[in-house]
Amino acid sequence: MPELHVTVHDESCRISFAPGLTVREILDLTDIRLRSSCGGVGGCGLCSIHVISGEANDFTSAELNKLTPDQRKRGIRLACQVTPVNDLHIILAHPAPHSNWQSLSSDDHCPAFDRLQPVKALSPTETSLGVAIDLGTTQIRVSVWNRNSAVRLAGRSGLNPQACFGADVLTRMVKASESRDSALQMSSLAVNSIGEALADISVREDINLHDIGKLVLVGNTPMLSLLTGKNYDRLIVPDYWTKEIDCVPADVHSLAKAWGCAEQTAIDIIRPMAGFVGSDLLAGIIATQLTTGPAGSLLIDFGTNSEIALWDGEKVWITSAAGGPAFEGCGISYGLPAEPGAIYRVKQQKDEGYAVEVIGGRSAKGICGSGLVDMIACMIKSGHLRKNGRFNLEIQEEGYPIVKGGDGVFLKKGDVDLFQRAKAGIAAAIQCLMKRSTMNNEDVQRIYVCGAFGSYLNIKNGQKIGLLPTIPENLVKLCGNTALSGCELLLFSPDPFSALHALKQKAQLLNMANNVEFEMKFIENLFLQPMQDV
Repeated sequence: MPELHVTVHDESCRISFAPGLTVREILDLTDIRLRSSCGGVGGCGLCSIHVISGEANDFTSAELNKLTPDQRKRGIRLACQVTPVNDLHIILAHPAPHSNWQSLSSDDHCPAFDRLQPVKALSPTETSLGVAIDLGTTQIRVSVWNRNSAVRLAGRSGLNPQACFGADVLTRMVKASESRDSALQMSSLAVNSIGEALADISVREDINLHDIGKLVLVGNTPMLSLLTGKNYDRLIVPDYWTKEIDCVPADVHSLAKAWGCAEQTAIDIIRPMAGFVGSDLLAGIIATQLTTGPAGSLLIDFGTNSEIALWDGEKVWITSAAGGPAFEGCGISYGLPAEPGAIYRVKQQKDEGYAVEVIGGRSAKGICGSGLVDMIACMIKSGHLRKNGRFNLEIQEEGYPIVKGGDGVFLKKGDVDLFQRAKAGIAAAIQCLMKRSTMNNEDVQRIYVCGAFGSYLNIKNGQKIGLLPTIPENLVKLCGNTALSGCELLLFSPDPFSALHALKQKAQLLNMANNVEFEMKFIENLFLQPMQDV
């Protein structure tokens, strides 16, 4: 792959990139930030770079308008207008300040965007800007739209700072229930974090947050309850695991103020289905059009709190499974979310070593969920790992080397154990849903793999170790973040609550805690082998 050689303040790095991207789009996949206030259309001139060597497209009309002849002669260009043809060396003289928020990548774009229709009939007091938010356990994603033109203006993703109270939802729920102060802190962390993302968009993209007319937010039930400070204590009581939990705040004006929006901004926090099945799954079902597809359509939203839906042609069977944070890189010794520096793909080489691919094309800092799937599948194939998860060779204390060297990345026995439990919970829940709906593996016509984990997953490797049912690979769709995509559809819907109500009428919720077969199937699925039929 071609490389972008970037020099910033006498420090250099090389970034591999896919042809066709602009320099701005390439840098947006890293932690290197450019100044901008026009949304990347070449109107502000703030993202200027100095091209030292390499080949790129000719100067665009935007560059001819913004740059003087002398600047163009010296190799000054606008990053949002430059598309490298091959290797390119650039200097950033005035990068933007570091931020904890990264621009949404192309993997956060769902085919559901094709169904967005401009909102033509806004009320006299309603402005055209809209915001969609996916509040996840590990990550928060925010996007800003012009609803009149159905164009996404900006987007950000970042880590949920509540992780300091625990990587999984149950730990956070327990701590919140034991301490009102902890609950208030977690609520403030979530509220402030969303505010920081919006402020970052406002500063970099020159968007006035007071122009936001509507904001829609989805999330899993624990995150919604902690955000609003309502009924989080009920989620640790089994009697409420199949009941609807009220997570809607009595006063949304305080949220509008905290997020820098106008007081009259319409804020819709979408209610969860029930128990641990949140509105993020409902949004995912809407984004994938699960209930308009063939019977035997299966949706798996991988995450710290994984949610699963199976459409049988009449009902949509829904459940959640405590997959743990392994799918999002948390809890793993060298784990990372799917972000720059994370190994997202591993391939076995002839010399028994492993070739890795890293998000952003830079040196490996750790490994994310999809990379972990590849690594485990490769080690099973090579015989270095047994199906019971035990290493078949002597391992040093630091673990098995994925990337060797001083800053190496290693896989430890505890990492494999954590992944085994996570994938066993998902597989057991899938099998229980299939049995309840009287289906088996042969009846599965389509699988939608959702979540950041699903953006990079190697389907065959996932099937080899029992993470997905074994069906033809072309029937498995990697959909990325359908929670955000579905939220964006709701943002544009003239009557979102009718659509959600109709969906809930078709839904049948199953609680795995009350399913006598779940524990047996969980134990069976601990083995790293293809998923058995029900």
